[in-house]
Amino acid sequence: MAKREISEINAGSMADIAFLLLIFFLVTTTMDVDTGIARQLPPIPEDKAKTEAEINRRNIFIVLINAQDRLLVNGKPMNVEELKDKAKEFIKSDPNNPELPTMVETKIDGIPNPVLVSEGVISLQNDRGTTYKKYMEVQNELVKAYNELRDEAALQYFGKRRFDDLTEAEQEAVKKIYPQRISEAEPKNIGGKK
Repeated sequence: MAKREISEINAGSMADIAFLLLIFFLVTTTMDVDTGIARQLPPIPEDKAKTEAEINRRNIFIVLINAQDRLLVNGKPMNVEELKDKAKEFIKSDPNNPELPTMVETKIDGIPNPVLVSEGVISLQNDRGTTYKKYMEVQNELVKAYNELRDEAALQYFGKRRFDDLTEAEQEAVKKIYPQRISEAEPKNIGGKK
């Protein structure tokens, strides 16, 4: 009995098909845009004479998240739900309260009278063991505080209910009244986790 020869399959076009499929999937696939915290570094101050050591202690609102995801604000325990209101009180400030940040009278374009602007800075610190979820919760509460104050300023100075409804010039004026000053420090190893 003679052995039958197996016919060979022409695989020359397989490489072309694989290449066309690869191109098809590359062209039709959508790529997710990187997500994260939208932060813009503050501009370089014009007056470089003021260093961090010269910042008045009452002008700093220290928010610390430890390794157990517990929140400490200026050394005192606090729930995340309370943070927004405390941050708003700090950001808004009160010139008659010696525990709140100092205020500077500033003339802002688009607003007829000079306004008092707080010199307060929120210092957000976390432990290396802090979970990302807790960090984002705290970050969101701080940003919410600024957003609500900016909405209030939009209503007070321009008669519009939301900051987003303002013109670009009006938004810049409100940003000067409530500049978002959140200093994010490098994580520390407070809780002992590495």
